[in-house]
Amino acid sequence: MLFGSLGSPTSAEPEPAERIVEEELLHVQLEVPNADAAMKIMEMGIEFDHGIHEHDGVYEVEVTATPSELRQLETYGIEVHEVLMTEKQWNERIAEMNAVLERNESAILSEERLQILRANHYTNQSASFLYVEAKSSVGASSSTALTATWTENGVEKSATLARRSDYGEYLYHWFELPVEEIPTSVTITSNQGATATSPVEEWLGGVPKPGKPNPHYVSDFIDSYMTPTQINERIDQLAAEFPDLMEVIQMPYKTNGYRRHAQATMGGFTNTAVVVSSIVWGHEGGNGMEVEFVNPGGANSPLTVSVDENKITVSLATNVAGALTSTARDVVNALNNQAGDLVSANTYRGNTGGGIAQVWSSTLTDGLNGPEYVSREPATVKAIRIGKKKDGSKPGVLGYAQEHAREWVTPLVVMETAERLLRNYAHDAETKKLVNSLDIFLIPMVNPDGANYSFYDYNMQRRNMTNHCGPDGANDFGARSAWGVDLNRNHSVGSIHDGFIGASLSCTSDTYAGPEPTSEPESRNIVWLADQYENINFGMNIHSHGGYFMWSPGAYDANRETLPRPSAGEEAFYWGASEHILNRIQEHRGTVIQPTRTGPIPDVLYSAAGNSADYLWYEKGIYTWNFEVGAPLWNPATNRWVSVGFQPPFEEGHEEALEFANGLIGLFEVAYQHGKDKQPPRSTINPGKGTYKGPVEVSFETSEPATIYYTIDGSRPTFESPKLGLSGTREPAEKLLINETTTINWFSVDPAGNVEKNYNPSGNGNNFNSAKITIK
Repeated sequence: MLFGSLGSPTSAEPEPAERIVEEELLHVQLEVPNADAAMKIMEMGIEFDHGIHEHDGVYEVEVTATPSELRQLETYGIEVHEVLMTEKQWNERIAEMNAVLERNESAILSEERLQILRANHYTNQSASFLYVEAKSSVGASSSTALTATWTENGVEKSATLARRSDYGEYLYHWFELPVEEIPTSVTITSNQGATATSPVEEWLGGVPKPGKPNPHYVSDFIDSYMTPTQINERIDQLAAEFPDLMEVIQMPYKTNGYRRHAQATMGGFTNTAVVVSSIVWGHEGGNGMEVEFVNPGGANSPLTVSVDENKITVSLATNVAGALTSTARDVVNALNNQAGDLVSANTYRGNTGGGIAQVWSSTLTDGLNGPEYVSREPATVKAIRIGKKKDGSKPGVLGYAQEHAREWVTPLVVMETAERLLRNYAHDAETKKLVNSLDIFLIPMVNPDGANYSFYDYNMQRRNMTNHCGPDGANDFGARSAWGVDLNRNHSVGSIHDGFIGASLSCTSDTYAGPEPTSEPESRNIVWLADQYENINFGMNIHSHGGYFMWSPGAYDANRETLPRPSAGEEAFYWGASEHILNRIQEHRGTVIQPTRTGPIPDVLYSAAGNSADYLWYEKGIYTWNFEVGAPLWNPATNRWVSVGFQPPFEEGHEEALEFANGLIGLFEVAYQHGKDKQPPRSTINPGKGTYKGPVEVSFETSEPATIYYTIDGSRPTFESPKLGLSGTREPAEKLLINETTTINWFSVDPAGNVEKNYNPSGNGNNFNSAKITIK
C-alpha cells in the first residue's frame, strides 16, 4: 500500500517541519507521483486534508498550502491538479453566510405574520386528502418550521409543512396528506411563535351546474390516438356533415413540412468525418443517393470528385508513399465545389476537419419512417370554427393543442369537444345555448410536422422539425431528433431574447426558443388568429402531462421578476373561473387538479419564457389558461402518486381526453356567462370614511371579481391610475396603509368591461367612489 503509513510519521520518518504561514492559504488538490514525493509534503509540515485516491495511475491528495510551498512542491514532481478554495473565496462564502444569517435573524426578530392561504379537502378517485398552504412573513428562513394539527376520528394528528421556493423566492409552506375523516379545521403553528386557525373547506365544491343534465347527452367520440392525417380527415368530415354550424379556417402560414434533407456522416464522428446532405429534400430525390470515398491505390494521386447519375465518388489524394493525404476539410471543399448542385458538405459539428478523411461509403437518407400517404410537403394547419353566427358579433373562445408533438392526448381533447358541440346541438338545450351564443375556435394540432415525427420516428419529439443548426453545429444525421423549435417558447412576450428564463438558445435544446421571437410559422398562426378575430376573449392552451391548471404570468427574469401580475380583480376572476372549469373536469371520474398545481405558472411550475398564453394575455387581453392534462393517479397500495406520462396506454389517455373535454366545455360556460354580464360591479372600502386616531389599513370589497382603479392624491381616477394588486404570491388583494389624512377616489371594472356606476373614466364625470380618511 503506497501511502499506507503516511497518516502519521513512524520513527524511521522525519518529523514534520514547523510551518510559519504568512502567505495566503490555498486549498488544493495535488497529483503526487510516488511515496517519496508524498514524504516531501510531510517534511514541509503540510498535512493531508483529505483521503488519498488513485486516478489513472496518479495519486491525488488534498492539502492546504501557500503559493510558495506549492512552487517548492513542483520541484518534486508534485503538480496542482485543481485549486479548490482560495482565501478570497472562503471570505466571500463566509460573508454570504453571515449576510443570510443576519437577514434571517433580523426577520425572525420582527413580529411574525402567519397566514393560512388555503385549507381544503377533496376526494379523488380512491382517497380523500387534506391540503394546506400557509405563509409566514419569516418563512424564507430555513429555520422557520410550520406544523399543522387537526382532529381526525377523535385523534389529534399533526404534520410538518414543506417549504416551497422557486428560483430563490419563498412562496409558501404546504402539505397534502390522505385522511380517513375530513377535519373541520386545521391549526398552523410556527416555531417562531405565531399561530393561525382556519376552517377546512371543500376544494372545487359547491359550484352550481348550469341547467339540468340531459340524460341523452352524447359523448365519447374517440377510440384511439390520432395522427395529423386522421385529425385532418375528421375535421373535413365534420365540416361536410355540419355546414351550418362549422367552418374550417385554413391558417395562412404553412409549416416547413414533415421532411428532411437526406444525409450521411462519412467517417467516425471526429475531425476526420464529413457530413454530406442532399440539396433536394429526401423524398424529392435525396434518398438513395450514394456517396463513396475511395483510396485510388497509387502514389501521388490527386483529390477528385466524379458524379455518375445518383452516385458521387471521391477519390482521395495520396503522397509519394501512397498514403492518404486528403483531410476532411479538403473533401468538404471539393464536394461543395464540384458536386454542389447535388449535395452540400461540412465538417462534423464544428471540427476543423484537419484529420485524414477515411475510406467510406454511404447511401443518403432522410431517416423518416412515416408511410407514403403522410405528406412531406408544408402543411396547412386547420382551425375549426363552431357557432350558429360566425360573424364576429359573439364572444370568442380559443382552444388549441399539441404545440408539443409528444403530447398525444391533447388533440383528442379538442376533437372530443368539437364532436360534442356539433352532435348534441340538435337535442341538448345547454349545447345549443353555447353554440348559439359563442364563436368557438379550436386548433386540434398546432404542430403537425412534429406530431408526425413523434408518431413515426421519435416518440419523445417535443418541438417542430425545423433545423436551425448551421453547418458549424449539430446539423448531421445523428442529431436529427434534437432539432426543432419549442413552439411554446417562440413567442414575443417574456422571451429569452429579452432576458427571461425558462428557454434555451441552443438549437439542440428541448426548449430552444428559435433564432428570434415568432420565427416559426406555427407560432405566427396563433398570432394571426388572435389578430384576425378580435372578438376572442378567452383561450385554453392544452398540454400534458401532470394535471396542472395555470395562467399568466408565465415567465420571470434572472432576478425572478415576473411579467406584470394580473390585478387583484383579474386574479380573482382567474381563480373563480378556474373553480368552475376544474369542477367540470372532476365530474367525469373524480379527477381533482390539486391546489398546489393550480395558479399562476411561476407559482406552481417554473418560468416558461416566450410561451403563447403570455402573448395572448399581455398583447391581446385574452384570459388564457394552460391545461396540463394527465393528472397523477393515486395508488392506495403504495400511498404514492403515479405519473401517467405523455403517451399513456389509450385506456388512460381516453379518460384524460373525456375529462378535459368536460373542462374545455366548462370554459365555454364561463365565456357564456361573461358574455351575458351587463351588470356593473359594486365596491366598498373597510374601514369607510371617518376619523381615526392612528394609521389604518384600508381594504376593498367588490360584489364580484373586479379591478379597482384608485388615487390617493385627490385626483380623478382613470384607467391610467394605479390598480389594486396582490399583497404577495398567492395572497389576497393588497391593503392601502393610510397614515395621514387622505381622500381615496376609486371605481371598479369587472372582466366583462362593466364600470361601476357606469362611470366614464375617459370623460369628465365625477360619479366615482370617494372617501375621506381623517387621521388625528
